Order: sequence, then C-alpha cells, then structure tokens
Amino acid sequence: MPPAIRIRAGNPVYRSAVALAVALPMATVPGCATVTSSPSPLLPDAVSGERRAFSGRLGVLSYYVAGSQATDAPPLLLIHSINAAGSAYEVRPLHEHYRTQRTVYSMELPGFGHSDRSDRNYSPRLMTDAILEMVEEIRRRHGPVAIDALALSLSSEFLARAASEAPDRFRSLALVSPTGFDKRAPWYGPDGGTRGKRWLYNTFTVGLWSRPFFDFLTSRRSVRFFLEKTWGARNIDEGLLEYDLLTTRDPGAHHAVYYFVSGYLFSADITRVYESLPMPVWMSHGVRGDFTDYRHKAAFAGRPNWSFDVFQTGALPHFEVPDVFFARYDAFLRRRER
Repeated sequence: MPPAIRIRAGNPVYRSAVALAVALPMATVPGCATVTSSPSPLLPDAVSGERRAFSGRLGVLSYYVAGSQATDAPPLLLIHSINAAGSAYEVRPLHEHYRTQRTVYSMELPGFGHSDRSDRNYSPRLMTDAILEMVEEIRRRHGPVAIDALALSLSSEFLARAASEAPDRFRSLALVSPTGFDKRAPWYGPDGGTRGKRWLYNTFTVGLWSRPFFDFLTSRRSVRFFLEKTWGARNIDEGLLEYDLLTTRDPGAHHAVYYFVSGYLFSADITRVYESLPMPVWMSHGVRGDFTDYRHKAAFAGRPNWSFDVFQTGALPHFEVPDVFFARYDAFLRRRER
C-alpha cells in the first residue's frame, strides 16, 4: 500500500478490510490431472451439480460444474469474493439460474472452499493464475471457446487481470461490486504491485493470537454483523450465513484471509488493468451498506465497451433482486451479441 495510506482503526482502508474479511456467499494433460474433488469432512457442496478438482502448479483447484453442453451459449465462469468465508455459495443464485440455460462453472479460489488452503504466499498473481488455469480447464472440456465470466468484489480485480493477459479467452466480463473504484482511486502503482503491509500481516499471524483472532472474526455474531453491513439491512441470506460458518471451520481457512486483511490481495496498479480491457465489461453495484463508494467509475463512463447498472440493494444484488439482476445481465449479453 502506498505510504500515503495509513491503516488505523478509524481509517476507511482498515474498516473495509476488516468488514470484507467476513462479509464477503478424468482427462489427464501434462502437469494437470482432473479428478473428482475429495469431500471435506466439514464442508458440504455450496451449489448443485458435480464438484470436481484438478491439480497443477497451484495445488488443487476445486470447482462445480452444472448445466447442459447442448447449447450455443458459451460457458459461464462464476467467481466468489475474497473474505474469511469466501466460497461458491456467494454465487449460488447465479449458478442455479444459469445452469438451466448453459454450462456453468463456479470455482473456488486458492485458500477457499475445497481448493488448496495451505500456508503460502497469497497474492493477486496467485489468484489470477488460478483463474487462467480454470479457463484452460474449461477449454479442455469445451474446446477453444471464449467464455463469459462474472466475479464478485475483490475477485473482479483478479478476473480483470486474467482477461487483460489473455483477452482471447474471454467474451465478456461482469464485475459485481468491484474494488478499485472508490475515493482512493486511481491506482497507477508498479505493475503487479500490491497494497500489502508487512507489519500488519505480522501482527495478525503472531502465533499466540493468530487462530483465536480468526475464530473471533468468524464467530456467528461477527459473521452476522458483517453480512448485515454488506446487505445494508438486517434481512440477510440465512443460508449464506450458515455456509460461512462451516467454511471458516475448515483446516487452513485463515491463511489466505490474513493476506487479504493485510492488503496483499489488493492490486496497486488495478486502474491501469481495468483501462486495458478490450472486451465488453458490465459493472454493477448496490447503494446500501458499507460498499457503496464507486465514484471513480465515472472515469470509465465514456468507454464504449463499458456499461453500468445500479441496484437498490446491498453489495450482493443477485441475492436480493435476482430476477432484476438476471434481466440486466442478460440485456448486457444480448447487446454484446449484436
């Protein structure tokens, strides 16, 4: 994080990081084996369909696949947000709706769900590479087709970077409540740089209180509190709450989270990455809760490949107004096809 940004309890960077930490639902090829994902002893399936996994240089990456391949529509990739309870459950309404129309893939990023949760360096590079590997997994099943992809919150940064590096792999992008557009933007830092603070990471990972702090952060009371801040209302999705509590109890659940709350998963160059995107981009967000500052989207309003929708909801509009959300997203996809 640039020196001008200091993380204190009263600073919006700190508040956003801590709030997001819990709020935000068998072919073999060289070097990469696809297998049926081994079930966690604690964690049930987040969405319907088949849960699968493949092993590569990033460890085991888990995903769900559902829907029919007998359609002209390209595959749809859904990517959950980054937080202490991140999982494919956060895209559940989208997954269950679009599986009736096309093949849908809902992946679990490194450090989350049934994917590898080992103690390692979690970075935008790791997350971007995971998305690119997932896209190659899809292409092994469907052939060389460009896909539609949708990501939530901070994962929008990883999806955007993947698309900027492999634009021929993506037909369109949908960014739901994306980071990098608030009053601190624009971000034109070093290429590939992050906003991480080593001292903050070291504080979170002191052995004496590392796991107890995570347990406090992911207690039922804390998770409900921060989901209410995400919704901007007390009427949250109870199924997401219950799944959050399960996924945070899996072994290794805290490793990626501490990189997140220390700023290491936020890109210092993300404005430049967003500006480089050549394909159609749909950005949407809500107006309630803690995640409503998107003032820098005005800088993208004149770009012909960008379009925007605002929902009278919190940060996860597809949970609150699913039919409206689906209609707006479908309209974006139809415009792209003209």
